[in-house]
Parts: sequence; structure tokens; C-alpha cells
Amino acid sequence: MLTTKRAAPAPQASSKAATVRAAKATREAMETARAAALRSTREAHSRETVEDYVEAIADLVETTGEARVTDLARLLGVSHVTVNRTIARLQRDGFVSSQPYRAIFLTDTGKKIAVESKARHQTVENFLRAIGVPAAVAQKDAEGIEHHVSRETLAAFQRLTQQT
Repeated sequence: MLTTKRAAPAPQASSKAATVRAAKATREAMETARAAALRSTREAHSRETVEDYVEAIADLVETTGEARVTDLARLLGVSHVTVNRTIARLQRDGFVSSQPYRAIFLTDTGKKIAVESKARHQTVENFLRAIGVPAAVAQKDAEGIEHHVSRETLAAFQRLTQQT
């Protein structure tokens, strides 16, 4: 009797394994991207306090000639204890200089951050106004958005507001 060999069926197991590996790689890539986005948000939150304080100090120095703990507490809506602790941290990190019971001044690094933060805030606020957001709402919303907007998005805001 003559026997013929049949061709083996295509290995489905290896096809399934490849699909599982591809799905796992996609999931891992998505998780890595999400982790990077969350890390970026946490970093923005940590810089948010620095930026708010140096911007407030710059504004006070510009309008009154000095920035004092009581003025910062009132302006930022926090206690003087919170301001003192934050100023100590800002001083340690090289953003401000101060002496007990004296005015607070920005270092060159602090001044640079204040200028950048103020410009970013203004760009976001201008964009929001350009798309029809009322001035008071745009100002309030810009306060939060300015700390989390990417350079690319900020550049797009600038391009759009310069066209209008």
C-alpha cells in the first residue's frame, strides 16, 4: 500500500504566540508612555510651587518695591508658616535670598524662572481669550494650565494668537 505524507498544518501555536507577544509589547509600550506622562505631570507639580512663588515675589517687588512674608501669604492665600517653609526651600534651592524679618529677593535663577513663568502664563491667557473665554475665567484657568503645557503646545498657542 502506498502511503502519502500529508503536509503538516500551519503551526497555529507559533502564530498565537506571536500575537500574544505583539499584544504584550503594545501593552508595555502604552504603559511606558503613560508612566512617562505621569512622571512629567509630577515634575510639573513640583515646579508649580516654585513658579507661583517666584512669580508672586517678582510681582510684589515690581509693584511695592519688596516682597514680604505677609504679602506673599495674602497674595497666595496661604499661611505665613507655609510661606516661611517654602521660602526656606526656595532659598536652599537657590531661587531666593532672604534674611529673617527682611524682604525676600529673587536670585538671578529665580528672576529667570519668574520671567519664563509670567510669559507662559500670558501666552496661555491670550490663547484662552482668543478662543472666546471671558477674561476673568481665562486668567484663572491660565494659572493652572501654564504649569502643565508642553513647549510644543505653548508654541502652537503663540502661533495662533499672533495670527488673530
